[in-house]
Amino acid sequence: MTPKKKRICVYLGSNPGFDPAYGEAAEALARELARREIGLVYGGSNVGLMGLIANTCLEAGGEVIGVIPELLVEKEVAHTGLSKLHVVKSMHERKQKMADLSEGFITLPGGIGTLEEFFEALTWSQLGYHAKPCGLLDVKGYYTALAEHMDRMVLHGFLIQEHRSMVLTDADPASLLDQFETYVAPKVNKWIEKKKGL
Repeated sequence: MTPKKKRICVYLGSNPGFDPAYGEAAEALARELARREIGLVYGGSNVGLMGLIANTCLEAGGEVIGVIPELLVEKEVAHTGLSKLHVVKSMHERKQKMADLSEGFITLPGGIGTLEEFFEALTWSQLGYHAKPCGLLDVKGYYTALAEHMDRMVLHGFLIQEHRSMVLTDADPASLLDQFETYVAPKVNKWIEKKKGL
């Protein structure tokens, strides 16, 4: 029986951002995935950082699988040169399909949609729907404030440290992937404080 190919889901901006370092990080991650023979799963677009990571991974000989809703295909942003493109009905179906295809999640700089995807994957892990690693590629400190806010959640009692530790962070793609290789999800239940007498 052929072993299942390893794939990582990457969330990132459909815009390139103002700093060239964001594109350079996307290219570096793409080449590292291809070098390790890890497939790339992403949102299927041909624009911004999304298009850049796909094209770079393909050029490096890597597998690239896109998942895109019909609405975005109709707006002509779908990448037509991928290893495989899944066209789905909705954003909800897109996120589920990307998760099903992947053994981990890496988030690069992006906007609201990128953060929403990251936190949904992280929430699924916290609730025990999966035990896959979730990481932030912290390009030039882009996610430093977000990491600090998650520490604040712990400080104020809205997040336990074991769940905070699920977020792997590194500025270097190779080092972040190394963390993925050794990741073991913590064995804790979702922490919900029950009032006495209830």
